[in-house]
Formats: sequence, structure tokens, C-alpha cells
Amino acid sequence: MSASLSDAALSQQIETMMVEQNPRGMQHLYAKQLTGTYLRAAKHLHQAQGIVLIGTGFAVNNTFETDGPVGAIALYKVLEKLGKQPILVTGNPLYSALKNDFNCFELPINSIDNAHTFSIKALEQLKPDCVLSIERPGLNEHQRYYNMRGIDISEHCGCFDFFVTEAPCPTIAIGDGGNEIGMGNLAQHMQALNITPCLTPCDELLLADVSNWAAYGLIAFLSRWYNTDLLADIEPLNILHYLSERGSVDGVTHKNELTEDGLHAMHGQQLITRLRQLGGFTTENEV
Repeated sequence: MSASLSDAALSQQIETMMVEQNPRGMQHLYAKQLTGTYLRAAKHLHQAQGIVLIGTGFAVNNTFETDGPVGAIALYKVLEKLGKQPILVTGNPLYSALKNDFNCFELPINSIDNAHTFSIKALEQLKPDCVLSIERPGLNEHQRYYNMRGIDISEHCGCFDFFVTEAPCPTIAIGDGGNEIGMGNLAQHMQALNITPCLTPCDELLLADVSNWAAYGLIAFLSRWYNTDLLADIEPLNILHYLSERGSVDGVTHKNELTEDGLHAMHGQQLITRLRQLGGFTTENEV
């Protein structure tokens, strides 16, 4: 493992890597952040001893998109391996697709009016050490959910926003467009983006070209601190197969195919390879 790279330097490299393709202007938003986002977020996960809530699932055409659940599942399996207690928090149809294979908590759909009370009760019941949102739709200034096309999708969404804002523990949010939970941290910088911004904030916002990829950046830090190559067993294509069999669609193409935001799974796999090399777990010759 590379000892020459400090945690801070590793974080900066990961942060830059995550927005290098820049399909939706995340480089512009990243320039407004304090560096070290991935390091600080990973520390929250590292310090969590018990339950970690992972909210995911973005409604598309009466089903769910591939971006978000792939990273959530990868992170879930790693946290479980490390002895923590991850719980996937999502609404139907994704909840029903995952509940037989993962510990899940169901969000009611289209219940914004009651969501605040529901969320506080759920947090009291679950007592999480950390709450993470990966590619969850976030409430805008009108308390509605909009997709990247500017369409109101509120009636198909469960509300995870208040799990983040009311949590008595550290909160992390991951997004790649501007309408996801957590983007409230940077909402004032989104005038240049063609998006109706989410106003829901979080403690630590992670930007990525594809939200799934941010999960791999977090796992790279956990690999370093546990001195274990936790990224070695993660294969995005396998997770995409699993989700596709359960009705997922690509959020950009709206087709049931083995892609994330219009990109082939090899992009995510190549990123994992680079992160493993960056952590010193493998060399170019070994891959």
C-alpha cells in the first residue's frame, strides 16, 4: 500500500478523479467546495460502530434507475464485511426488489405531508451512527421533487430528506446533477446549471460524474484504514445484472440495460482499478 500519499492528498486525487468527465457541470460545483470532502465523509463511516442508513433510489417511469443502487449495494456489502450494520432505505418498487437480499427500511411513497414526523420516529427507532444518501431526489424550493428533465416526479417519490436534516448523527450525501439530497449545500452556485436545485443540505456533500462512483471513493479510504483491498470484489456489471433482472432502467436512456447514466459499466470498473492502484493494492501490471 502506498505510504507516500497522505489521507488529504488521496482525498484530493479522488475528488478530482470523480468529476473529471464533467457531463453535468460538477467541476463547477466542486470548485466551490472545501477540499477533503471524501476524507471527511469516509471518517464518518469509519467511526460508525452500529447502524448506517443508506438512502437510495431515484424514480424513473414507475421503476428505479441504476445510478444510486449500484453504489449503495457495494457500500452495504463493504460495511457489512467490516462489522457495521447497514440498512438500505428506499421506497417501492426498489424496496420490494431488494428486501429479500438486504436489510431494508421502507419509505412510504408520495407522503411529503407526513414525512417529517415519520422520519423523526424512524430515526428514534433505528438510532443510526451515520446517515448517507446516494442519488436520492431532494426537495426543491416548492417542496417538490423534479428530475433532470424538469418533470415533477413527487407522486413517485418517498421522502428521505428529513432523515438527513433531522439525523442526530453525521450525514453524507452524494449527487451528480444538482437535484439530489445534499445539493442544498451548493444551491446558490447552480444558476449556470440546467436544473431545478434541491435545497436539502447535509454535513458532507460528495460530488461525482456518476453517483455510484462516489461509493468507490469512500471504500478506497476504508480499504486504506483497514489495510484490506475492499474494492477487489466489487464488480458493477454484476450488480447491474442483479438490478436489471428486477426492472431497473438507466436514468438517462430510460432503458433496461446494463449502464449507469448512459455509460457502460466498464467506466465504473476502470475507476475501481485506478482507485486500487492509488491505494497501492495493485499495480498496472497486475490488472
